[in-house]
Amino acid sequence: MLAKTLRSTALKLGAACALMAGLVPGVANAWEPTKAVTFIIPAGTGGGADQMARFIQGVIQKNNLMDKPVVVINKGGGAGAEGFIEMKASKADPHKIIITLSNLFTTPLGTGAPFNWKDMKPVSMLALDQFVLWTNAEKNYPDAKAYVDAVKAAPDRQFKMGGTGSKQEDQIITAAIEKQLDGKHFTYVPYDGGGKVAVQLVGGHVDSSVNNPIEAVAQWRGKQLKPLCIFDSKRSTYTDKVTDDMAWSDIPTCMESGLPVEYQMLRGIFTTSGATDEQVQFYVDLFKKVRETEDWKEFMKKGAFNQTTMSGPEFEKWLTAAEAKHKELMQGAGFLAASQ
Repeated sequence: MLAKTLRSTALKLGAACALMAGLVPGVANAWEPTKAVTFIIPAGTGGGADQMARFIQGVIQKNNLMDKPVVVINKGGGAGAEGFIEMKASKADPHKIIITLSNLFTTPLGTGAPFNWKDMKPVSMLALDQFVLWTNAEKNYPDAKAYVDAVKAAPDRQFKMGGTGSKQEDQIITAAIEKQLDGKHFTYVPYDGGGKVAVQLVGGHVDSSVNNPIEAVAQWRGKQLKPLCIFDSKRSTYTDKVTDDMAWSDIPTCMESGLPVEYQMLRGIFTTSGATDEQVQFYVDLFKKVRETEDWKEFMKKGAFNQTTMSGPEFEKWLTAAEAKHKELMQGAGFLAASQ
């Protein structure tokens, strides 16, 4: 009789534990992908977003952070609208994520594409990416002031600024520089990725660029490109030497160089709008694990990233403010679509 009672009690306790495991997040039956996760890049190959997404894919695989594979795909058409529209149309599929840059704001504002960041579910800000004013090393401008003085002294539009896309971050920064110079001094030449921009600058087809650090670090290390200033309020915190004699921290701010322009770009992750809180949390936890790896920390240092991260309501508040800031900047530059 006693054995039967104990057996009955054990069965009830087991059932209760199983029920609790299903109810408590992260205990046993938390959501996980049941098929491959598609990782969309709303930009071309070789640029900062492409490099980061493919690096993340490798970190997840190397460290067995997910049972199912991650499949990376570039959908950069229409300044990234192709990728964003696919995410919007896939609202019922939580097996899709996208890496975002500031074209999250600039593409719908500049093109009128029927998309807004609220058509997706925010997961996490991974980092903020810097911008650097680069020139061809052979030109040997001693600093940003010398380059800016040369631009101002030349006939309008003689100097060519290479950048990724039109009415996006690179062209917004170019317009901000021109505003400080009181004139339309640059011919802006768009390319479909930061990697191509760096190659064109090395080849002398453009005179300068405002590429992200990771998009031009190889050419800097190879003494083909020269960084003149960084578009931030303070210098980089990375002190390890990148070249024989310079670290990221040795690059002066553009403000120090007499060019008061600041701009940083989002590197964030979103999933589809129909994803449940549990599904979003899976991705929040996944990218937290990615950021904790030594590989990620080295990647951050190599690309001189600002390692600000956030998720949840804090991230949504940041996104709302960033959207308003981009609308103001683009309106000032005349980049807003007629529908905005």
